[in-house]
Amino acid sequence: LEHTLLDYTCCGIDEVGRGPLAGPVVAGCVVIPADTQSLPFWTDVQDSKMVKAARRTALAHDIMTHTYWGLGIASVAEIDQVNILQATFLAMRRAFDQMTDRHGDTLGQIRPLYALIDGNRTPPGFPAPVQTVIKGDQKSLSIAAASIIAKVARDQMMADLHTEYPMYGWIKNAGYGTAAHMNGLALHGPCPHHRRSFAPVKAML
Repeated sequence: LEHTLLDYTCCGIDEVGRGPLAGPVVAGCVVIPADTQSLPFWTDVQDSKMVKAARRTALAHDIMTHTYWGLGIASVAEIDQVNILQATFLAMRRAFDQMTDRHGDTLGQIRPLYALIDGNRTPPGFPAPVQTVIKGDQKSLSIAAASIIAKVARDQMMADLHTEYPMYGWIKNAGYGTAAHMNGLALHGPCPHHRRSFAPVKAML
């Protein structure tokens, strides 16, 4: 991972939940203050999919304690209304806005000069200059940190929804189209948290 630009001049942004058949898409935004760079937990921060769940949860706590961060959510209704790409852009913008709102007293005079965003698409009308980074969660520490806090937050949302709709196995699959999830869809049909614009769900309506 790059250990450069870890200061107030840039933030890292990443999303989770673009591919599932159910649940929101969630984005994280992280600015890493220079005086926290030497903390030992950073050596474990990488692409959230490469970190085991228990360690990921612990890292999310450390990241949210020692950085400036925000989370943004786009709902299932928004995904169905504007499509998943545009909903992802909404979540990214909301994550950036929440970060600057939450840490306004600190970041007011040092608003991030640009955003590093995972992928190859720039959200239209973003409030800061954007540099896209393909496989950014493997190259940028702030993007990797954003992916971790977003994934932990989204996994918890899906675990909470699982208590209401246990038939889809969301506590294990987080809404992705696993065999257990597809079996639940076949037996019970879609629920209000399914993305009705996604083909496997649409076909069952």
